[in-house]
Amino acid sequence: MLDPGSNRELPPIPAKRYFTIGEVSELCDVKPHVLRYWETEFESLAPVKRRGNRRYYQRHDVLMIRQIRGLLYEEGYTISGARQRLEGSSARHDASLTTQVIRQVRQELEEVLILLRR
Repeated sequence: MLDPGSNRELPPIPAKRYFTIGEVSELCDVKPHVLRYWETEFESLAPVKRRGNRRYYQRHDVLMIRQIRGLLYEEGYTISGARQRLEGSSARHDASLTTQVIRQVRQELEEVLILLRR
């Protein structure tokens, strides 16, 4: 069923280029084995793999995982339903993802501006 702890707010995504699976697990409140499973179910979720098959997620991957998590845990979709929803709304998703990235970048720039004014 639904995870009772899923209603808590997720932490902000730090200003980094790459995230390990452990970091993404904490940022999205999803266990690492679930992230690996979702990679097999959602084609759009494909982290970079480097030395020793280690996964490195980028910001857009973290945002995608949060969206998948929301569909599955909060809205009650099945895996196939969430996949269809994501595939069917790719244009809306791209716009939503762009908006989220712009908000995050703007917030980071405002924080830098505050630091520079000190």
